[in-house]
Order: sequence, then C-alpha cells, then structure tokens
Amino acid sequence: MVDQIKFGTDGWRAVIGDDFTFANVRRVAAAIAEYVRKESAPADGLIVGYDTRFLSADCARLAAEVVAAAGIPVLLADQPTPTPAISYAVVARRMSGAIVITASHNPYRWNGVKFKAPYGGSAAPGIMRRIEIHLRKLDRRRGRRQKAKAAAIEMADLISPYLERLKSLVHLDRIKASGRRFVIDPLYGTARGCLARLFDEAEIPYREIHGELNPLFPGLNPEPIEPHVSELRHVVVENAYDAGLATDGDADRVGAIDRAGSFVDSHKIFSILLRHLAEDLGMRGEVVKTFSTTQMIDKLARKHGLPLHITPIGFKYICELMLTHDVLIGGEESGGIGIKGHLPERDGILNSLLLAEVMADKGCTLGELVRQLSEEFGPHEYDRVDLELELRVAQRVVQQVAKGKVRRVAGLKVTAIDDLDGAKMRFGDSAWLLARASGTENLLRLYAEAPTRAQVKAMLDEMAAFARKPA
Repeated sequence: MVDQIKFGTDGWRAVIGDDFTFANVRRVAAAIAEYVRKESAPADGLIVGYDTRFLSADCARLAAEVVAAAGIPVLLADQPTPTPAISYAVVARRMSGAIVITASHNPYRWNGVKFKAPYGGSAAPGIMRRIEIHLRKLDRRRGRRQKAKAAAIEMADLISPYLERLKSLVHLDRIKASGRRFVIDPLYGTARGCLARLFDEAEIPYREIHGELNPLFPGLNPEPIEPHVSELRHVVVENAYDAGLATDGDADRVGAIDRAGSFVDSHKIFSILLRHLAEDLGMRGEVVKTFSTTQMIDKLARKHGLPLHITPIGFKYICELMLTHDVLIGGEESGGIGIKGHLPERDGILNSLLLAEVMADKGCTLGELVRQLSEEFGPHEYDRVDLELELRVAQRVVQQVAKGKVRRVAGLKVTAIDDLDGAKMRFGDSAWLLARASGTENLLRLYAEAPTRAQVKAMLDEMAAFARKPA
C-alpha cells in the first residue's frame, strides 16, 4: 500500500479502479488534512473541487468528509470547476489551500489529486514532501489520527466569482469590436461553458464543441495538442472561424488553431503573450520558463532586457519564483502559462482570452502573429514523443545521453549537454533534444526543437530508435 502512492510534478495520479480507489483517495486526503492541521492554518479551511471525470464528484465528497472529520472547515465546489477557479477561490476567500480531484490532461482511465497552497498555486516541493511524510506516518498508524470535532462542509459556486475576475483582466469589448469569431473546445473538461458564458455576455460570436459532460472523453485525450484538436481544426476551417481555443481537462492549459488550420502550440502561445505584455502593454518583470521550452523565449527576453530564469519541468518551480520575484510571465512546454497580476498559477481560460485580445489589438490572425515572430527570431519548430519503456530503461537512456554516449543525432553534432532535468543535448544555437524519464510512469519523454519540422522529426525518430535498442 505504501508504495502505491507517489507524488509527481503536480500531485498524485493513478488509473481508476487500479490504484485510484476510494481507499487511496481517503489516504491522500487524510495526509493533506494532517499537514494543514499541524503545519498550516486549519481554521481557515480547505476548498475541495473536482473535474468532469468518472467518480470525481464522489471522490471530492469523500475527501471533503475526511478533511471535515479532522476538524477543518470545507468549502466544496457545487459542480465540476476549472482548477484556476479553485485556486482563485483559495486566495479570494483566504483559505488554507485546496484539494482538487483531477488528472488534468491524462486519458479518461486516470484520475488524481492536486493540492493547491494558500497562495493559490501549485504546492511547493517542500510542502509536498511534508504531505508525503504525513502520509507515511498515517500508513504506519493504519490511518489512525487524533480525534477532532468534525467541521462543517459548505457547498459553493466557485465559477461565477472567477469569471468576474477574468472580466477585469481582459478587454472583452475590444474582442467584440474586432468582429472575430471563435470556436471554443474545452475537450469535455471543466472549462465547458466558461468562455461561452463570457462570450455570450460580451456578444462575441462563437461556437463551443465538446462541451457536454462525458467522462469518457470519446475519441480524444483532454490535452490541447495534436491529434486531439483535429475536430477543432475541422470546425474552424470548414466554417471560416478566425481561431479555435482549446483547454485541457482541468482548464489550466491552452492550445489553439489558426483560421487556416495550423496548430499553434504552447511555445508559440507563450511567445505571443510575452511579446504582447512587453511590447503592446509596456509591462516589465522577469520571465520564467521550464527546461523543455522554446529558445524563442530566451531571444524575446534578451530583446526586451527582461531577466530570464530556467527551471526544472513542473509548474510548481515557476510558481515558487512567481512568489519571490517580480515575474511578468512564466510558462512550460505543456501549455501552462501564468501571468503577472493574476495568480502564481496556470490558467488556460485566461490565456485563451488573452490570445483573442492580442488578435483584436494587433488586427492579426494567430498565423500572422507566429510568422512575425519567425521573421524576427528565426523559425522554431517543436515536437515531443512519449515512449512506453520500463522506468529503468528510460533512466539508462537519460544517463547515456548525460555521459556523452550520443555524439550525433540526425546528422547534427552535439556541442553541449545540460542536465538540469533529464539530459539535454544542444546542437549549436539552433537545435536541442531533451531526454527525460517520467517520475511516476514507465515513460521516456523526448523533446526537440529545430528550425524545420523535418529536422525535429528526424531527431526524434533517431533518438526513439536508440532508446528502444536492447542493452
């Protein structure tokens, strides 16, 4: 039992009915309650929210009961709620944190538990370590803990106050005045109805797809990347919409489709938003990116004289810097982007709105905005491959790369190796490839960037073949 629960970069995730069971949800909730009770401010209470997955509502109710039994007041979301809305509620209501039942962008078979800290962002690694310690202690005591007077569980709408907050951060009137038409794709996740509600109020033309409640996410994974945005692309192109805006299962990540059907990945969205904040809005501050994110961010930060920080993979590292530095924007390869003046947290709904705002202010399509970046800073193409390999095999491949056993990839000579998180091979100033073993799954993740798609594909194909070779 003890080894079944392991916290990754953003909480705990497992397959429903396998390791993700009511018993294990109870264990994790009890450990979080123990942490809050002994090391935080239990009287301030905890929020419990959940996504659209199978059993998420039931697990949220269970977690709320466990926390309340520990004497900690609970505010329970009254419907599936975006994670950034839950994080906002933590700050606005001055709570001790939040438990979120979600597996984010994972396939429908998965579910999980995230913990949001009092500052409304990903719990810092130190906090997660403390929760793990409490989990082990409770396991040794077979879950027995000191008795406490049960606290109340109150239900609340956390979405409406959050949407009001977003209305203060973007200019919906400008988006309306631009005449742009959008397709919204929440991918069956918790953003369903959220952008639609804001666009209805502002009279912005739109169509929402995949907005019904369906925990099987039929035909796709709730991650706003290819190929899961293929239907979004089809609707945008066939009906001559100006852009498609997609969010993941718990609405903290973003992806987009240009009106011509081109996928606009998280790297390009990060770059577009950084440029908008620095050039159009004249905002200043530091820039944070994770180790697997585009070099275009480095070039933009250098152009505008903005200090740049590079962190290990996981938004919790970006969050830590947002709490201690004047960070203008922080982003990661997987589509999570945090913006100054909001929360130290990813927010796919806010970033969707900001993309629409940039299009309105610039009078440009997303494709034109991407071309402008490429013309100034050079082309930057990116892709990622996840290989199902035993963890020991994945770790061996990373070690081989780190030790310089791979000297050339797809005809490119390795000129440097960085080991901040995994092992990244650099090929001069124009290309890189990162090999990284998952911390929780039997996966080897390969990330690559180069000037052309053909180069990226060749690099990933060659490294994948190398990784699959027998030892």
